[in-house]
Amino acid sequence: MAGEASADLHGSNLVNAMKNLDPGIVFWGIGGDKMRQAGVETFITSSDMAVVGLTEVLYKLQTIVKAAGKLKSVIKKRRPDLLILIDYPDFNIHIAKTAKHFQVPVLYYISPQVWAWRQGRIKKISRRIDRMAVILPFEKSFYRQKGVEVDYVGHPLMDACPQKVDKETIRAHLELDKEHSVVGLLPGSRKEEIKKLLPVMIKSAEIMSRRHQNIRYLLPIAPTIDPEFVQPFINNSSVKIKVIREDIYEPLSVCDAAIVASGTATLEMAVMGVPMVIIYRMSPLSYWAGRMIIKLSYIGLANLVAGEEVVPELIQGEVTPVRLAHETLNILENKDIQKEMKKKLENIKKKLGMGGASERTAEIALEMMERRQPLGYSFK
Repeated sequence: MAGEASADLHGSNLVNAMKNLDPGIVFWGIGGDKMRQAGVETFITSSDMAVVGLTEVLYKLQTIVKAAGKLKSVIKKRRPDLLILIDYPDFNIHIAKTAKHFQVPVLYYISPQVWAWRQGRIKKISRRIDRMAVILPFEKSFYRQKGVEVDYVGHPLMDACPQKVDKETIRAHLELDKEHSVVGLLPGSRKEEIKKLLPVMIKSAEIMSRRHQNIRYLLPIAPTIDPEFVQPFINNSSVKIKVIREDIYEPLSVCDAAIVASGTATLEMAVMGVPMVIIYRMSPLSYWAGRMIIKLSYIGLANLVAGEEVVPELIQGEVTPVRLAHETLNILENKDIQKEMKKKLENIKKKLGMGGASERTAEIALEMMERRQPLGYSFK
C-alpha cells in the first residue's frame, strides 16, 4: 500500500525483487504508474491520496476515507497472504487494524517517523504490525527498545541513485557548457508543495541570475505531476529552467547546488553528493501544530542522518527569494564550503548502507508468507 510518489518507486522495486524470488506471487493494492508497470493490480491511485500538512489533508479527506473503505472490503474478501505497508503512516496503521482482525500478517516497509513525532503510535504499531523493515540506521534500536520485531535493510535510494555517472556526457546531453553552473530546483512531489515552494524558488533563481548569468536550472518533477501543472510557473520566469521528467537522477548528479523541499529528496541529493539548501514551508496552522508535537533538532532527513547541520535549513518565514538566493550563492561561490559539505554528504551516504534494501525486504516478505524456508541472509 503506497500512498505517494517515492513509495510508488520503492514499492515497485520491492515487487520486482519478490517476483525474482517467486514469479507466481500476485500483487494488488494502492500505487502509481511504477507499481502498475511492475504488475500490481492497483484499484486506487496513490497520487489521489498524496498530501502534506494537517490542514492540507482536509481537501482530500473524502478520497482517503473512500480508499480506506474499499481497501478494507478487499482485504476481507480476498484475505491476502501478506499486507505490505509503505510509509503513509496514519492511513496504513489504520488499515493494519483490519488486516490484524482477519489474521493477515503485516510487514511495514519504510517506517513511520514515530521517532520524530507522535510516539504514542508505537503502541498501535506493536499490536498491529508483525514486522518492520526500516531504512534509517537509528530506527532499528528505536523499535527494538519498544518491543517491535524489526530489521534494518538499508536505504532503497542506494539502489535508485546511480553510483557512477559520466558527468561530461550528461552535461553535453543537457546542452550545458563548461562555464555553466547548474542549480537543481526540487519543490516536492505534491501539488500543494509545488504551489507553495516553486514560485519562491524561481524568484530566487532570477536574483541569482542577475548576479551570475551563467547559471542554468533543472526542475525534476515526480511521475504523479503533470508537466502542464508546472509550466505556468516557468512561463512567467525570466530564467531558463529545464524540466526533467524521466531518469531524473543522472541530470541532478551534475548539479553544483540545489534548493530542496524537506523530505526524501534531501537524502537523494546527499547520496549524489550535491550541496543543497533545505526548505520547509506549510500553512501557518499546520506548522504551529507540527511544532507542538515534533521534537527534532533538524527538519531535513540529510541532517537528521548526519546528526548535525551539514546543509542549511530555512523554515517558514525564512523561505524568501532573497534568503534562498543568498544561501545558494554562498555554496556556488565558496569552494571551501562546497568541499566541506561534499565531505559530510559522503559520510551520510556511507551511513545509508551499501544497497540491496529491496532484495532484503523481499526475503523477509517471503518468509512471512511461508512460501519457502529462510534464505539464509543475515540481517544486521
